[in-house]
Order: sequence, then structure tokens, then C-alpha cells
Amino acid sequence: MLEMLRNEDGATMVEYGIMVALIAAVCITLIATLGGQVSSAFTSVNSAI
Repeated sequence: MLEMLRNEDGATMVEYGIMVALIAAVCITLIATLGGQVSSAFTSVNSAI
């Protein structure tokens, strides 16, 4: 029973899961923020061509 309580493999997996979730949230936020600017840049280039 004590061996199972000392096992930290599950905790490590949870920490990796939290890191992946935070990285995904940052990526989604950046894409949502920069998406409009990139779209208007492509529109300007398309109009110039």
C-alpha cells in the first residue's frame, strides 16, 4: 500500500498534461489574436498582385 502511495509516475503524467494544455492555450490565443492581422496582410498582397 505504501509503495503505491510513493509511486510518482501518475503525478508526472499529470504535470505533462498540464504543460501540454497550457501550451495549447497559448497557441490558440496567439492564433486568434494574429489571425485577423495575417488575413488582412494576405488580402493586401492579393490586391497588389
